[in-house]
Amino acid sequence: MPGFFSKQRITTSPGYNRWLVPPAALSVHLCIGQAYAFSVFNEPLTRVIGVSASSPDDWKLTELGWIFSLAIVFLGISAAFGGKWLEKVGPRLTMFVAACCFGGGFLISALGIFLHQIWLLYLGYGVIGGIGLGLGYVSPVSTLIKWFPDRRGMATGMAIMGFGGGAMIGAPLSVLLMDHFQSSVSVGVIETFLTMGGLYFLSMMIGALTIRTPPEDWRPEGWKPPVLRNKMITHRHVHIDQALKTPQFYLLWLVLCLNVTAGIGVLGQASVMIQEIFKGLVTPAAAAGFVGLLSLFNMGGRFFWSTVSDYIGRKSTYFVFFAVGAGLYAAVPSVGMSGNIALFIVLYAVILSMYGGGFSSIPAYLADIFGTRYVGGIHGRLLTAWSTAGVLGPVLVNYIREFQIAQGIAKTDAYNVTMYIMAGILLLGFFCNLLIKPVHEKHYMQHDEFDELDGAYPLDESRNTNTSTSTKTAS
Repeated sequence: MPGFFSKQRITTSPGYNRWLVPPAALSVHLCIGQAYAFSVFNEPLTRVIGVSASSPDDWKLTELGWIFSLAIVFLGISAAFGGKWLEKVGPRLTMFVAACCFGGGFLISALGIFLHQIWLLYLGYGVIGGIGLGLGYVSPVSTLIKWFPDRRGMATGMAIMGFGGGAMIGAPLSVLLMDHFQSSVSVGVIETFLTMGGLYFLSMMIGALTIRTPPEDWRPEGWKPPVLRNKMITHRHVHIDQALKTPQFYLLWLVLCLNVTAGIGVLGQASVMIQEIFKGLVTPAAAAGFVGLLSLFNMGGRFFWSTVSDYIGRKSTYFVFFAVGAGLYAAVPSVGMSGNIALFIVLYAVILSMYGGGFSSIPAYLADIFGTRYVGGIHGRLLTAWSTAGVLGPVLVNYIREFQIAQGIAKTDAYNVTMYIMAGILLLGFFCNLLIKPVHEKHYMQHDEFDELDGAYPLDESRNTNTSTSTKTAS
């Protein structure tokens, strides 16, 4: 009998209900999406020793800020290296390792707080937890694409929507637990980390135990790949390593990086930004509500735009992101100066919906271009674009703002130049997306050459094999 974690053990027989698979993916993504809510721990962590107020020996916010940055960096690194391993061992083992790393990262961080050793938080949540983030992020995506070849965008949107919504669960849960555990001698973070580590491990294990993969060449009942296909959608496959030799991979890397750069920097400064632009008109509580609204649109956009992409195509969807997004960013300074708070909120709600939509549409875009066989591994490598944008976006927003203020610009107007730069970044993404064409024939694999992942190799054009007419490799 195949091992418990083997791919063969979770391959279903005909007649399995594919709608049982998305909840398994959501049980993982709703957990790892907590990363977006990590900032709720920053202020309490500055009072671990002083409890009621920071003491000289307590950590500074500048030290704590590296925890989240490390987590995002190792998310990209682990997804890049773990994606190929995922294709070899299957989603169950990958999700199990992700659960151990993400849950274990909380436990190691709790020990770091107890010993007051910041490096243990860097190691726990930043490095080990970040690895759990990356493996957990990519593990269900390729499986869902294989279950929903007729609705790839919607399938990936269902899972990645969970990552966007994870903060909506993680933030109030964190606050609730800290309030419950705090005392005259503790801010309650240690106990909260221990509790959340255990809860997230159990939830992610539910996903690992319930995930299933379809049989080879499975198709939904009654569905056939359309004869007249969009030339941007292939029914053949490109090997993971061969994908790195195509210009399409690097153009898609730029497409994701530029879209995320424009959104993530603003998302991180949303509360401060709206208070400074509308000084005296927006209270801290209202600003917190603004951030919550953006998170809601970030989550909803992941499902909405990825579903839309099934109808208008992935390339057209990204054209909307870049063209409309650039126009909205360029309009922000004028709206800010007009004092129209409602319109300002609407602009950013749409911008953040497209930011989220960029994450959920990219796996389906990759499947269209490179085929579904190794999309999990290719997606993992592409997520290094997220790690890059996670550093580049906040740096642009924060440093340009500081430079403007140092030059005597009022805080109300300090974001104007940044918004125009973001619009320019999205226009650059528009042209990168414009350059994406179907993969050249030489990069595709023959049907009989990918029975084993390690033995697969790209198509040799000198071989007289008519792969273009083969229907065996259809997803």
